[in-house]
Parts: sequence; C-alpha cells; structure tokens
Amino acid sequence: MKELSSPPAGNRILACLPDEARGYIEERAETRPIRAGDILFEEGAAITHAIFPHDGLVSLIARMENGRTVEKSLIGPEGFLGFAIVMGGDTVFGRAVVQVAGHASWLAVADARSALRRFEPLREAMLRFTKGHMAQLMESLACASLHTAQQRVSRWLLQAHDRVAGDEFHITQETVATLLALRRATVNEICAGLASAGAISYHRGVLSITDRGRLLDSACECYGRIRAATSA
Repeated sequence: MKELSSPPAGNRILACLPDEARGYIEERAETRPIRAGDILFEEGAAITHAIFPHDGLVSLIARMENGRTVEKSLIGPEGFLGFAIVMGGDTVFGRAVVQVAGHASWLAVADARSALRRFEPLREAMLRFTKGHMAQLMESLACASLHTAQQRVSRWLLQAHDRVAGDEFHITQETVATLLALRRATVNEICAGLASAGAISYHRGVLSITDRGRLLDSACECYGRIRAATSA
C-alpha cells in the first residue's frame, strides 16, 4: 500500500478549536505521514503523545496469547489516539496499527495536558470523542456476537468510508478478515457478492464504494448506532 500523496485533510477535533487553541497545538505538534502497517502504540506502553489523524485509518487491536488478533475499534480524522491523557491514566489502551495510509500530528503528552488545562474547548472535544469511542467499543462487541459475517463486513466498510476522503481506499481483503476475526475465504466471498450487487468494486488492493445505499442495506443496525455515537 503506497503513502497518500495528497496533503493532510485535517483532524476534526483540531479544526473545531478556537484559533488560539489550534495555533498553540500546531506550534508544538509534529505532523508526518503514517503508513499502512505502522504501529503507533503498543498496548500497555507508557503514553508519550496524543496522536491526531488528519486522514487515513488506525485500528485499535486486541492480541491474544495464541497470536490471534481482532479489531477493537476504528479511528480516523474524527478523533485522536491517547485516551489516557483525558481519562487520567498513563498507559496505552490497545495496540494502534495503521490500516490506510495518511498523515497525523503527534503532540507530546506534557504539551497535550498543558493544552487541556488551558483550553476548555479542547478538553470538551477530546472527552466527547472518547465517550463516543467507548460506545463504538460496546456496539462492536455486540455486533461480533449477534450479526452475520456479511453484516459485519458491510458495517466495517461503511465505517471506513466515513473516515476516508473520497470513495476509494487501499485495503486488502486479508486485512479485513484479520480485523474482524473471519476466514479470508469468507471475506472474499462476501466482497464478491457485494461487487456483484454493485455496492463495491475491488481491484489490486483498491476498494471503491460504488453504491453506498446497497452497502447500507447489507449492514446491520450497529452501523447507525456507532455513527450516531461518534458524531454526537
């Protein structure tokens, strides 16, 4: 998967801030590319930065002792990584792995906490996102227990579509299978069916959403609940 060539689209938390707060953060943050496969955080590690994606997709991953993994949640330009900074902890919640390349801003934990004390709109925005993210975690757990593989794949593709610029992004079916703890053959079959229905197209690792309405029809109710929670 190649790095995106377009400039950062902009993180929504930072974009909603008053000029003084945004300027304070931009002066202290470092913005650089993130590439598919990059590990931004390891679970349980000491928190060092708040990371604000401008584009691209990052998964929080749970890893079992037998090596199996599953996605806990998906984060894009609507949010940030480093929840401990606003929740009072000191360690990372979940392994953070880039799934779709983009750009992100790194703000050192000391600067982030200073900004939170100084700018109430930043604290409100980060807490609002954290609350929505907790709802996403709970809905994803229910989804994995109650809904079919096709509904879950469709839900994940819709969530990804909400967070990327445009209708296409680089992702492999093997990656989707790993994130959702499904067999690759199952995801291949589901994507082939969605393509036949005109909902998506897939070629050389580039997935395009061609009919969002059909994809919505294929997804479960969890998608709407997650979107409502994370858009609040």
